Amino acid sequence: MRLKYLTTAARILMGLIFFVFGLNGFFDFIPHPTTPMPQGAMAFAGALMGSGYFFPLLKGTEVLVGLLLLGNRFVPLALAIVAPIIVNIAAFHVFLASSGVVFALIIVALEIYLAWSYRLAYRTMLVARSA
Repeated sequence: MRLKYLTTAARILMGLIFFVFGLNGFFDFIPHPTTPMPQGAMAFAGALMGSGYFFPLLKGTEVLVGLLLLGNRFVPLALAIVAPIIVNIAAFHVFLASSGVVFALIIVALEIYLAWSYRLAYRTMLVARSA
């Protein structure tokens, strides 16, 4: 019974994280860090923004995933959609900007826990051969 509440809390927390940070990509309401980002991190972020399409696509996907998680709708789909984004968040902070690695690991842990909690929904997707 308690695990149900833990799963709900993890889903809501992850939903809030992606909804808020996704919206921040459009409205820029979270203050920027005072310490400058490393050169590699700046180059990567600059390339995403410079492409003209990728950053809005990324942030729009984050907002959508956040809404799905908060609304408890299509949660397994939302977790599958956001998984590659989480891998990139973790890689960015491990390899380019280590200052946010703890936050990135929290997001990874939430994703793993929620994917495990909804593992039955992935059962048909993870068969070696389909009929």
